[in-house]
Amino acid sequence: MSTHPKRYEILLVPAHVEDRGGAAVADTAVRSAVVERTGRYGESGYPRYEGHGVAADIDPATLTVEALLVDGRELDYGLVALVRDAPAP
Repeated sequence: MSTHPKRYEILLVPAHVEDRGGAAVADTAVRSAVVERTGRYGESGYPRYEGHGVAADIDPATLTVEALLVDGRELDYGLVALVRDAPAP
């Protein structure tokens, strides 16, 4: 069995927000989704996670999103996907 985390939270934040004025990343997110490991690997070669309209290939070593679809489409220009451990259910 894989040692990859079972769940992550993906936050979509505006790329232009450089100084959040002390606000938490979650406060500046325009959308968030908790995604769960599917047991498959995406075309990028990284584990696939899905949930709440989001499908992502995530590198668990660096918490980098290697591929992302939001509601079946590529991420809108000007948004950045950030990954963090999912909150407890």
